[in-house]
Amino acid sequence: MKITEVRTRVVQWEGKTTPLPPHFCTNPMDLVMFREASMENFAFHGWVLVEIFTDAGLVGLGNAALSPLVTKACIDNYLRPLLIGADPWDVEYLWQQMYRRTMAFGRTGVGMVAISAVDIALWDLMGKSAKQPVYRLLGGRTKKRIPVYASRLYSMPLNELRVEAQRYKDQGYKAMKLRFGWGPVDGAEGMQRNIELLRTVREVVGDGVDLMADAYMGWTLDYAKRMLPLLEPFHLRWLEEPVIPDDTRGYKELKSYGRVPIAGGEHEFTVFGFRELLEANALDYIQFDTNRVGGISQARKILALAESFQVPVVPHAGQMHNYHVVMASLNSPMAEFFPQVDVEVGNELFWYIFDGEPTPVDGCIDLDDNVAGLGLTVNEESLKRFRIIE
Repeated sequence: MKITEVRTRVVQWEGKTTPLPPHFCTNPMDLVMFREASMENFAFHGWVLVEIFTDAGLVGLGNAALSPLVTKACIDNYLRPLLIGADPWDVEYLWQQMYRRTMAFGRTGVGMVAISAVDIALWDLMGKSAKQPVYRLLGGRTKKRIPVYASRLYSMPLNELRVEAQRYKDQGYKAMKLRFGWGPVDGAEGMQRNIELLRTVREVVGDGVDLMADAYMGWTLDYAKRMLPLLEPFHLRWLEEPVIPDDTRGYKELKSYGRVPIAGGEHEFTVFGFRELLEANALDYIQFDTNRVGGISQARKILALAESFQVPVVPHAGQMHNYHVVMASLNSPMAEFFPQVDVEVGNELFWYIFDGEPTPVDGCIDLDDNVAGLGLTVNEESLKRFRIIE
């Protein structure tokens, strides 16, 4: 089997978008934009789709949601020439080819996002060729079903927050995640507003549901240290991305207090980046995203490395590429799940692009043993609501 073509399409959402209010979620731009819709800088309303065609008639599908126009250009100009004529089963060799060809400019960031999207498509292709789901190629099923946490509780009026938290509890979720709405620019009063959010959700769900909270890189180390004692009474399973990704020392210091487990890694890349975090003892939970970190080829290596440190891996975002690596790893206790809602940040756009995404039953999802590859197809009819850039 040989690769005959690599097609990339950027799909830009043109439908209705729910406006993001101030304090929707903290983020790194708060310190320089003073809350003027700063979260809009981190919206993902454009995705890149990668389709790898073969002479066997099989097509592998991958995607990424960061800087789609630049990611597409990287694939078209630098990665595609390495793939044409290659055997997709040589996935490790192809990954090393792509990694080393772009090393001068692509070891992290957009370059690695491009490699990730291609690598996911290659694994989808191998699964289809073998007539097996991808998780079988990764080692097989390690759990009957995958527990997932509802990842949708943004900062909102408390009465609305109560209703949404109750809905997820009623649907059987045993874990859910909240976003903090206030950070350093909001001072001590903002700290109390964050605590009000936590208190509201905890009162609704009780102590029998795991609760996580995300600062999305929007806090400073000083602010995070002041917040930790306030968070303790709420028994968080983890505090996510309290400081910017480059502050490994800050992560290590926060983890060393032992007050609240610390999670991160959504914006880290390759096994080398996670080796540094693990050796620094900086994280209690690793949260790589498979379509950023280097694809499934890197995800499986990081999973093995993290297991040797006994640090659990709970990938960032839902989507099938993450579910398959979670299913195949005993060191991944659960997965993130974005409920289907109107388009806002853009995390939910996979519901509008693909067919085949599983939905939870009693807070868990399952993968079909009889569906080869990742189990996704592009909904071409739905793409009529997008602007397509080829």
